[in-house]
Amino acid sequence: MTVKPKKTIRVAISGKSGCGNTTVSGLLAEALGVTLINYTFRQLASERGMTLADVIEAAKNDDSYDKYVDAHQVELARAEPCVLGSRLAVWMLTDADLKVYLYASDETRAQRVFKREGGDLRQIKDFTAMRDSEDTRRYKEFYGIDNNDYSFCDLIIDVNDKTPDEIVGIILAELKTRGFLD
Repeated sequence: MTVKPKKTIRVAISGKSGCGNTTVSGLLAEALGVTLINYTFRQLASERGMTLADVIEAAKNDDSYDKYVDAHQVELARAEPCVLGSRLAVWMLTDADLKVYLYASDETRAQRVFKREGGDLRQIKDFTAMRDSEDTRRYKEFYGIDNNDYSFCDLIIDVNDKTPDEIVGIILAELKTRGFLD
C-alpha cells in the first residue's frame, strides 16, 4: 500500500506503557514510507549535551522538560507526513488524520514488559501502576488531559491478543477506507 499522490498523512498513536505503541508506530511508519516521530528525553539529552539521567533528574523539579518534549514532537509532526507515537500523541496532535489508541489490560502490559526486560513480575505490575498514576496526574496538571478518556479516537484497538503486524494491518485497512492509501 502507498500513500495516494498529493496526500499528506499524519497518524497519531498512543497507548500506555507495554501496549506496543513504539513497535507499532515504527512498523506503521515503515509500511507507509513516512517519518517516525517519537521524540523523547533521550533525544533532548543528546541535543543539550546532557545524559539521560541528568534530564530525568532535572525534569523532576522542572516541568519545562516535559512540556518541551511534548510541544517539540508536535512541531516535528506538523512539518511532514509522519507517524507520531507517544503517550500523548492523540491528544496533542489535534489535526492528525487518524488518531489510534492501543488498549491492553494491566496484566498484558506487565507481561510484555516482563518479557522485554525481565525482572520480578510483581514489581513490574506495581511500577506500571505507579507510572500510570503519575502520568495521569502530570497530564491533568500540565494540559487538563485525562489520559484515561480516549473515546474521541478514530480507532481504538484492543491489542491484548494481537501481534504488532496484525495491529498495523488494522490501521492500514482504516487508512485505506478513509481514502489515504491506494
